[in-house]
Amino acid sequence: MVNQFTINLGFYMLMPYLAQHLSGSLGMAAWTVGLVLGVRNFSQQGMFFVGGTLADRFGYKPLIVSGLVLRVAGFAVLGLVDTLPALLAASAATGLAGALFNPAVRAYLAQDAGERRVEAFALFNVFYQAGILLGPLVGVLLTGVSFRLTCLVAAAVFAVLSAVQLRALPAAASPAAAPGESVASVLAQWRTVVANRAFLLFSLAMIGSYALSFQVYLALPLEVRRVAGDEGTGTVGVGLLFAASGLATVVGQTRLTAWCRRRLGAGPALVAGLAALGAAFLPPLAATAAPVPDGGPALWALAVLPPLASALLLALGTMLAYPFEMDTIVALAGNRYVATHYGLYNTICGIGITLGNLLTGAALDAARSAGAPALPWIALTAVGGGCAVAVLALHRTGRLTGTPVARPAAG
Repeated sequence: MVNQFTINLGFYMLMPYLAQHLSGSLGMAAWTVGLVLGVRNFSQQGMFFVGGTLADRFGYKPLIVSGLVLRVAGFAVLGLVDTLPALLAASAATGLAGALFNPAVRAYLAQDAGERRVEAFALFNVFYQAGILLGPLVGVLLTGVSFRLTCLVAAAVFAVLSAVQLRALPAAASPAAAPGESVASVLAQWRTVVANRAFLLFSLAMIGSYALSFQVYLALPLEVRRVAGDEGTGTVGVGLLFAASGLATVVGQTRLTAWCRRRLGAGPALVAGLAALGAAFLPPLAATAAPVPDGGPALWALAVLPPLASALLLALGTMLAYPFEMDTIVALAGNRYVATHYGLYNTICGIGITLGNLLTGAALDAARSAGAPALPWIALTAVGGGCAVAVLALHRTGRLTGTPVARPAAG
């Protein structure tokens, strides 16, 4: 838990301000910003399957430490380059690092928690979001000096964490592969996961939710900066988005999860969370109908408050869904090749994030040029509704537990 908090501290002091740095300081178009952010996510989500496979074969700790070391290099380079090819390479390195340690961390936690996985993942999200809460606040101070300084400090945080985890992280929970296992056994491992139809259906139903959640890095920061019209307000506004989101989760996650277990259950909680993710884009949608003030507190309120409400609704949706989402993956995996299942799940969702970023960035540019700024927010809301309907269908047919409901015989 403490390790994950520190990972997010270093990550979120940098990432919330990357879109602003690319579009502001470097003057990149929105589609280019979406490409750089999408490459990071695709290299992370796209390689999760491999990272999960390695974790199941060689143990969780080696993959966690290797990922942290790679992220040190990626963050350092990200702050020192300004050409598109170099930025894409650094972004890909930071993503690959996450692909190495993220499946291992979640599988480690699932194994250690046993039957209390839902509560464990709820607490995990508290520590996770606490890093999101503190990271952007540190990032505001550092980015106020320079974005390069932010990158170098983030790299230093990961360097220290790598050394600490190498020395102190217990390895007992890591299921190392048996000596002499062949490549054929890896292929068999992959075939087992890919043949899990209920798991694949659940993964496909959740794709859109990840594209929506990621808009706190892309669409919402760009909207704050577009309306505010200056870097200072944009930086403070983006920091508020992440601070409010993290604080809401730290305060409410465990209580909300306990309430959902008593009153809703896994399926309805997932559906409610996805519906909240879709509803998160209604505040910026409504704000597009308001005239933009010339300046002063009214301009600040229009620039910050609708995205802030959106970020809070995104946090609510994640709080509702996340613990049950993680537990559902373990249940559908049958406690076999858990890290590989997590890896493939995030690979599938990573495709949605990459496409979602490219399409959202292009839609934001096109909609503003055409004088129709409401259209991207309408589309994002519709995506959330579609995901909620898909997961509801899986729940009603029993596929979220891997036991489809039998249809009555005809006649």
